[in-house]
Amino acid sequence: MKSTIINTSKEMMCYSDFPIPKEYPNFMHNTFIMKYFHLYVEKFDLRKHIKFRHEIVHISQSSDHKVTGRWSVKVKDLVEDQEWMEDFDGVIICTGHHAKKHEPSFPGQEKFRGKIIHTHDYRDHKGYEDKRVVVIGVGNSGNDVATELGRISKQVYLSTRRGMWVLNRVDQYGLPIDIVSIRRILNWFIKIMPFNLMCSIGEQRVNSRFDHARYGIQPEHRIFSQHPTVNDDLPNRILSGGIIIKPNVKQFTETGVEFEDGTFEDNIDVVFLATGYIFGFPFLDEGVIKVKDNVVDLYKYVWPPNSPKSSLAVLGCIQPLGAIFPISELQCRWVTRVFKGLAKLPSKDEMYADIQRKREAMAKRYVKSQRHTIQVDYINYMDELAEQVGCKPDLDPSLAIEVATGPCTPYQYRLMGPGKWDGARNAIRTTMDRVYYPLGTRKVEGQNKAGHGLLKMLIFVIVIVAVLFKFFF
Repeated sequence: MKSTIINTSKEMMCYSDFPIPKEYPNFMHNTFIMKYFHLYVEKFDLRKHIKFRHEIVHISQSSDHKVTGRWSVKVKDLVEDQEWMEDFDGVIICTGHHAKKHEPSFPGQEKFRGKIIHTHDYRDHKGYEDKRVVVIGVGNSGNDVATELGRISKQVYLSTRRGMWVLNRVDQYGLPIDIVSIRRILNWFIKIMPFNLMCSIGEQRVNSRFDHARYGIQPEHRIFSQHPTVNDDLPNRILSGGIIIKPNVKQFTETGVEFEDGTFEDNIDVVFLATGYIFGFPFLDEGVIKVKDNVVDLYKYVWPPNSPKSSLAVLGCIQPLGAIFPISELQCRWVTRVFKGLAKLPSKDEMYADIQRKREAMAKRYVKSQRHTIQVDYINYMDELAEQVGCKPDLDPSLAIEVATGPCTPYQYRLMGPGKWDGARNAIRTTMDRVYYPLGTRKVEGQNKAGHGLLKMLIFVIVIVAVLFKFFF
């Protein structure tokens, strides 16, 4: 989408040794993210190593793979329309989990006269003015399309099968929600509190913004049993009538859509499928990495256990409760150490045991869905990767309070160990300066600068109360 703004803030999503410019907005439009990538490439002189407009047609084991672990890669130059084979010592797959559109079919869909479009193919609102629109699915893409068209279309109907819990980007004191919520001290708090109590606290917070049951979107499952939806505009669009919430679609007719509650909306011009994605690796030899219903066997979501030479890895095939860029970067730091022989993987049996433990924990916590097969909690997973790399931060006295109670920024994973960055300490200490900087375009006399300090004090008090509750009640 042309209007897409990322759901993670700049200080939480940057690469760990290259802070995003302080003048950039906290939640960046896609054009700012592209600018940041270009800045990163220039800073580290990476462009000479990148070949654009090339396609990986196929990857297979080389003739000497059992000895060397090498891979034969068929490459296509899309400009010259030429193909060739080349052998590589290691392969890293970075296609992510938004690889292929998931397009379910509904009864009667084939006779519908209007347009049916996956949200992947939506670019902007042009052409949808004064149209009657149905959006099926309430993930981030579905809500983004619905709220954008809710301003200019004749009517938007947002259809949901299970409902959703909605977070907003702006949290206490006007801070980005991940700056407030992704902190080590809160993570410790979450670990010691009963799951249902944590869910009740989270649900009370989001319902204090708008009553999910009253708005017709509250699901049966708890708030931390799903990947959250992030949208600031949805309740406004519902209140103003631009969006009407509907249950799941039962069937299509030639001109409209019938829903499972028996209601029917006629004269529908376009239906958007916000039904997510499926992923796979069709360019790999069959059997190298098997995927079924978005379930994949990858050790710590990176390594296929049946690749004995550890020369094939997957990056970014995770669904984090937090930013994906720092996670992918830390995955890559681990992968390169294994490729270089500086780190080793456990046995095949140990890797499969770890995969099974994670799968069972995920099934226990999350609603069964192909969306919830690669879920990770940001701090826990980053620390798990950091242990493999050797860069998990210690709470040394000079930074202990900031690291423990402040936002868990990517810089924390450059304080020590392989790849240590001398600028990490200063980046941590100046995090809030960069958060506040783009807001300072108009100075206000006597403005309150204590908000972040008060927030940290509040968090500290909450954790103390939680500890007392845990051990004395």
